[in-house]
Amino acid sequence: MSFFAHELGPLVNGIAALVGALLGLLVRRIPEAVRNIVQQALGAAAALIGISMALDRPNFLIVIASLALGAALGQSLQIEERLERFAERMRQRFGGGGTFVEGFMLATLVWCIGAMAVLGAIQSGLTGKDTILFTKSALDGTSAIFFAAAFGPGVVLAAASVFIYEAAIAALAATVAPLLGASVIAPLTYVGGVLIALIGLNMLGATKIKVGNLLPAILFAMLIGGVAASVRL
Repeated sequence: MSFFAHELGPLVNGIAALVGALLGLLVRRIPEAVRNIVQQALGAAAALIGISMALDRPNFLIVIASLALGAALGQSLQIEERLERFAERMRQRFGGGGTFVEGFMLATLVWCIGAMAVLGAIQSGLTGKDTILFTKSALDGTSAIFFAAAFGPGVVLAAASVFIYEAAIAALAATVAPLLGASVIAPLTYVGGVLIALIGLNMLGATKIKVGNLLPAILFAMLIGGVAASVRL
């Protein structure tokens, strides 16, 4: 099976997100009051989506352990600060306001964390079929318009994230597929939902949590979920 067959779905998803983000930038010159209410609405929607993902029959022990370990590692590595410095360099090069980091992180998490992204990439890598990712492309392209209209160029950069993420999974799917079953995808979805909900709350001004420092929790969720399944916890 050719490389193109493996990566067509991730490529289409990335392009859809990019086109949607660029369209969002074109319509960004709207009244500030409208942008603010759109940002608040997206924050509320992100919080709701994240909560629904996190509460979909989770194993709370895995979620708590993953968040605690991930927070400790992320704070030690200062991931949030590194992301902010990287995003600031991108902002200075390409332009964008103070919402650059928020847009990049929100779009990346929403597009990359979840069963559809993982399962779609696995389907592309194992069978060359892209039914899931083509469906996801339509959803991501639509959401990118609103994300970019509210947050600016950071969402454009996030389009690259979704392609890299899905392409890497698709390329490795044949060898790591046994590790990416329901026992791994489910904890990833739960913890990812918590992170998305926290970003939504940050957008609403309800919290000021450094979500970037919690990103390692996703890796711990996959690891703990896989170990738990292997010992039938």
